[in-house]
Amino acid sequence: MPPQRSTGTDSEAEHPRYAGQYLLEARLGSGGMGIVHLARSASGLRLAVKVVHAEFSQDPEFRGRFRQEVAAARRVSGAFTAPVVDADPDAERPWMATLFIPGPTLAEHVKRNGALSVDRLRHLMAGLAEALRDIHRAGVVHRDLKPSNVLLAEDGPKVIDFGISRPADSELRTETGKLIGTPPFMAPEQFSRPRHVGPAADVFALGSVIVHAATGSGPFDSDSPYLVAYQVVHDEPDLTGVPQELLDLVERCLAKEPEDRPTPDELMTALRSVSASYDTRAFIPEQRTGERKTAPPARDVTRRPRHERPEGSEAKTHAAVAKKGGRRWRLPAVSALAVLAAGAVAVGAFAWPGGTQTPASARKEVALPSRSGGFGPWDVKLTSAGAKTVEQPQCTYGAHRLYCVRPGALAVAVDPANGKVLWSRPDPGWRNSDVPGAPVVSGGLVQILSRGGQRLTALDPSTGKTRWDRDTTRYEGGVAHAGGVVLLTGHGSEVTALDAATGKRLWQHVLPGLSSPRFSSYGDGVAYAVSRDGSRTRVASVDPETGVVNWQRRLDQALNLVHAQAGALWFTSTDNQQYTDAVVRYDVADRTVKRVELPVPLVAAQAVVHGDTAYLLADGGTLVAVSTRTSAQLWRLETSVSWSSAPTLAGDRLYLSAADGRLLAVDTARGALLGQTRARLAGDRGSLISALPAPLTADGRVYATAPDGSLFAVDGRDPSGW
Repeated sequence: MPPQRSTGTDSEAEHPRYAGQYLLEARLGSGGMGIVHLARSASGLRLAVKVVHAEFSQDPEFRGRFRQEVAAARRVSGAFTAPVVDADPDAERPWMATLFIPGPTLAEHVKRNGALSVDRLRHLMAGLAEALRDIHRAGVVHRDLKPSNVLLAEDGPKVIDFGISRPADSELRTETGKLIGTPPFMAPEQFSRPRHVGPAADVFALGSVIVHAATGSGPFDSDSPYLVAYQVVHDEPDLTGVPQELLDLVERCLAKEPEDRPTPDELMTALRSVSASYDTRAFIPEQRTGERKTAPPARDVTRRPRHERPEGSEAKTHAAVAKKGGRRWRLPAVSALAVLAAGAVAVGAFAWPGGTQTPASARKEVALPSRSGGFGPWDVKLTSAGAKTVEQPQCTYGAHRLYCVRPGALAVAVDPANGKVLWSRPDPGWRNSDVPGAPVVSGGLVQILSRGGQRLTALDPSTGKTRWDRDTTRYEGGVAHAGGVVLLTGHGSEVTALDAATGKRLWQHVLPGLSSPRFSSYGDGVAYAVSRDGSRTRVASVDPETGVVNWQRRLDQALNLVHAQAGALWFTSTDNQQYTDAVVRYDVADRTVKRVELPVPLVAAQAVVHGDTAYLLADGGTLVAVSTRTSAQLWRLETSVSWSSAPTLAGDRLYLSAADGRLLAVDTARGALLGQTRARLAGDRGSLISALPAPLTADGRVYATAPDGSLFAVDGRDPSGW
């Protein structure tokens, strides 16, 4: 039967026909923030599209929160979540489209079929541990892991919903009205120490989810949300009905102190030793559609009422046994403060790159013995004193120095031999909304684009003093460097070229045939201008000093330029779902195009090229090597990095940075992981990272930055010793 369309005047009646270009076919579910629809793309791909309720779409706070949800979901898109396909947080009705994953939520499955068997519980626990490991490595803390946010897919559980914004569901609020989670699945520190909530809170929620899957009820259940909050902070969990094999692990997950809980990696290791007969087969769930099915009777799991359990607090004595089902809570902040002896109730940020309970400022770095030529690894914090947030520095290498930008500082010069700060140039005009880009050494000067792309400043590399600067507001951030020239693209596709050494204008005109071109340069003294027109790509070779167009070609594909060398250009090709599906080589002299299809399309792949080989790193951590000479995929490696920087090549090594601050090294000949550094996560002052800087290489050393505000160096010739 066709899906039913709601009628009436409430928000459930608002059922738009399309979200962007996606046809909404049926309603999968509804929450306080919006409705999730089953939808199809133009090519027939099935999607789950979340559309914000009209009543909230005009609220700037909710729009901002939805943008955060989209950003977090994109960062963790991988094997254990629903990959984001498209989104428009600025639409009249903001929406986000993810791949549709057939299968019920864990809450639906338990309600319809009862508790899971012990084998299925082990599989669920292992899958959620893997998912949390991936999510935390991306620098995100979910904060709202619960049965309704776990999808039971054929290939394992998937964690969904990174928004934690459900006003109509009446989850716990602070005095400012921000939402922080669902009380029966929240960790104690979310109530008592909200500014120190990290990945361990998700592990606590995992323990509660497993109890629910094993018994049909949570470890802290009551008809009153106030009592639930008290029990989470003060009482021992009720684990009646949890299988003996998993009891110890669940108890460890539900430890009151975050440091007493296992990490996801420790959970995965422990689960392998729980039973020799550990069933790793996929959980095959019922299929999810837009229509309801008649549910079979649920099995009953007997649990003792709380008044029959061991003596505990008054709250435990008088709490009633909670009913099964999707109960929702409304708990005003003032009442919560009266109930919780532990103090302030919580802050509202749902995700931050802080994966540690130890503040970054409290950790000490120990220099390791030198492994090559007297060089010893070093680590220096570049966070400004008194900063309210920690931002990952953006750095470049040039003129035998490292130059970095960070909030509050226009630039910092660092000695690459020992990490000593040589000079630091403050930026009194810095604003919290500014996102600085990496410096560029051009024309013998350090070029800094600041103020959100509105000012270009050229600094003396020895002293940090300003040599020249220019207002770039009218160029809409279209600033590029080629050789000793700065190229600025403005309105009407007009290009202005400046001498990077003096700031003087060299030429200014419109490049014929190119609409809003974007420039790239690959060290060959040429600027390559690329513009896209639907499924066609125009590329031109431009002399940056004169503005003369050497040649121009039109390619009948949607391409992204990634490299140029020896008279050839390399591109990646994207399909209409924004998957990278091929590597394309274009030979300039004979105008031949060679397209090498990827065996499996990659999500938003970043590429680097050496010789005839292209290395592509996708969101989700898949790394592949493709030969444009033999048209073959040479190797494929799953790095387990959900969100990473662009890769960097140096000799026979490839380096990449993960969102948790790890630096990884890969052997380009074999596709083997050679080593990785420890994670360097931000403390409780962390914030979302908009882009991960790629590692830098020079003289056999590798330099990288991390979310804790540090810049560090390691020996590139010995990754196994990292």
